[in-house]
Amino acid sequence: MTDMDIRQMGAFDEHHPPDSDLLGDCVHCGFCLPTCPTYVLWGEEMDSPRGRLYLMKEGLEGEPMSDSMVQHWDSCLGCMSCVTACPSGVRYDTLIEQTRAQVERNHRRTPKEKALRALIFSIFPHPKRLRAMRGPLKLLQRTGLDRRLRSTGLLDRMAPHLAAMERLAPTITDADPLPELMPAVGERRASVGMLTGCVQGAFFPGVNAATARVLAAEGCDVVIPPSQGCCGALSVHNGREEEAQTYARRIIDTFEDAGVDHIVINAAGCGSTLKDYARLLADDPAYAAKAEAFEAKVRDIAEILDELGPVAERHPLDLTIAYHDACHLAHAQGVRSQPRALLRGIPGVELREIAEGEICCGSAGIYNILNPEPARELGERKARNIVATGAEVLVTANPGCLLQVASSIAAQGHRLGMAHLVEVLDASISGSSPEELRTRTI
Repeated sequence: MTDMDIRQMGAFDEHHPPDSDLLGDCVHCGFCLPTCPTYVLWGEEMDSPRGRLYLMKEGLEGEPMSDSMVQHWDSCLGCMSCVTACPSGVRYDTLIEQTRAQVERNHRRTPKEKALRALIFSIFPHPKRLRAMRGPLKLLQRTGLDRRLRSTGLLDRMAPHLAAMERLAPTITDADPLPELMPAVGERRASVGMLTGCVQGAFFPGVNAATARVLAAEGCDVVIPPSQGCCGALSVHNGREEEAQTYARRIIDTFEDAGVDHIVINAAGCGSTLKDYARLLADDPAYAAKAEAFEAKVRDIAEILDELGPVAERHPLDLTIAYHDACHLAHAQGVRSQPRALLRGIPGVELREIAEGEICCGSAGIYNILNPEPARELGERKARNIVATGAEVLVTANPGCLLQVASSIAAQGHRLGMAHLVEVLDASISGSSPEELRTRTI
């Protein structure tokens, strides 16, 4: 799409502006306010969901797009907690994505903002580039240079956004490549295609390996195409619509001939985008129907395991676990009961709930890099609530959450085991010691 293809009307052009019918669903009741992270932090109306909706309405009515408007939209984490809280069913998730696409096309960002976003999107949606970073990061961590740099505070003063990236870097461990096919153990119950993800694949290979093992143990043939790339989640959540559509088409093409019953994902942010491919590609005559068919097959790992029901034996794990709801799993996908049911199905596990569970941890894709200060405040808040549970291990279902919470808990001087849901299930099925989970770090 070029500038010649679109006509400007107020803040927005005519290519999918914020849907006025969806905006009209908001009755300004305020139920969203206590669940909105930025409103909880600042108490500012324009940094609440209904305040941002008001700004969208102003833009539709002819108000030009201003720096102030964009600042309030940019400050939204996109956590979708307001979607869960809203009694009127307002589709804030759709509206903020429509608005962010408009911002990317019609707002002139500062050179510094452009440079930061260009850096982020030249790395994070590219699995090969992320994997190439493993070696240098591993060297920094083994030599201790990363800790020495952090202790000087120099990076925080000179480049806070890069400092945020450095703090979030996980410990790099060795990883074996996954096979293209992992056959079912015992009777075959389903065939699944597994999305390995960008950050998940590069920095959490153990999570992908555990996902494949658990699926195979539960009777699934697991197909893992080596050519798969980014699903487009980061792009679509940040208004980069055409880029996201390109990634989506490639993913659909990659899995089209796999002949699988389901597409399984173990990263919440990616899963919410995969389940929205039909809307993302609705205007593409060559892919609209394909996107609908693909979307119908997508399952989060917790969903597919809950649907199938357990057949693999669960060995006891004597653990107290705090389960953190990843926003794009709980709010965007509505998957809350399944992970808890799977954890409670493990003998010896005691599950503890986290206070203010609906409030985002501050990760939100790349939000903690673009907006490090509010992300830090939210991370500290979440860390305090997690530590207060007295649990030995924190479990969640999204790599960004694990990185954010691990950084925040460490900054407060606490130690807590960190694990993805499938790593706990894998430990139980394989009969591993619970001590491995108690001492697991990110």
